[in-house]
Amino acid sequence: MQAYKKQFIELAIEYQVLRFGQFTLKSGRLSPYFFNAGLFNTGDALARLGDAYAAAIAKTLATAQDIADQIALTKGLDLLLGPQLSVILFRPTNM
Repeated sequence: MQAYKKQFIELAIEYQVLRFGQFTLKSGRLSPYFFNAGLFNTGDALARLGDAYAAAIAKTLATAQDIADQIALTKGLDLLLGPQLSVILFRPTNM
């Protein structure tokens, strides 16, 4: 596992964003884990979360064969999207 993935998981556990147990979801289904991204609610947590996103993007760009591939991978890239998490919005803190 890449270091940035391990650091992200450790961050999620540290801030109790990722919890393990038995949870009943809104859909009524049972889940062995629950992820509450709203608990990434400190400057430190957001900075480390941004680092994880940046590392993932850098890893993707490292797969490019040449500058043309890098341009193609980033063409029009000006925001990050993820799963809908209620009304929680993420924005890189260095923009």
